[in-house]
Amino acid sequence: MAHCGLRPNNANNDVPPLSKPSPAPSVAELLTLPRLRPAWQALLVLLLLVISYLAWAPAPPRALDSGWDKLNHLAAFATLAFTAWHSAARPRTRWLWAPLALLGYGVLIELVQSQLPPREADPADVLADACGLALGLLLTLALHALLRRWARLTRS
Repeated sequence: MAHCGLRPNNANNDVPPLSKPSPAPSVAELLTLPRLRPAWQALLVLLLLVISYLAWAPAPPRALDSGWDKLNHLAAFATLAFTAWHSAARPRTRWLWAPLALLGYGVLIELVQSQLPPREADPADVLADACGLALGLLLTLALHALLRRWARLTRS
């Protein structure tokens, strides 16, 4: 009988025990799945477009205005930081390059506003942007820490 690479099925074969299925990924792991990165990147581009419109429109919609310009900047850049963090593949990009690029974007907003007749530039807006970036990164850290802790508690 020719050998075809298969062993005959008999009681003397060592059959490995069935392995336990791996646990489902936690929410924190789901947020950072590489296959979701393009969705995070698309959301980041959409946010940049919407924020650019709001920053450069002669009269942005009142429904999207908090009533305090600095809070608008803080909220927008916290959202951008959260989204950019999830969009990036490498830690150095998440913690250094993306925040620096977003801060540069904040400066660009002010430079463009200085050239738009109904708008005006305010250096304090860039400070609010930087605070928003820091807040967004801190909230990202806190959220992931809470989600990891919750995953450990629910798995045990």
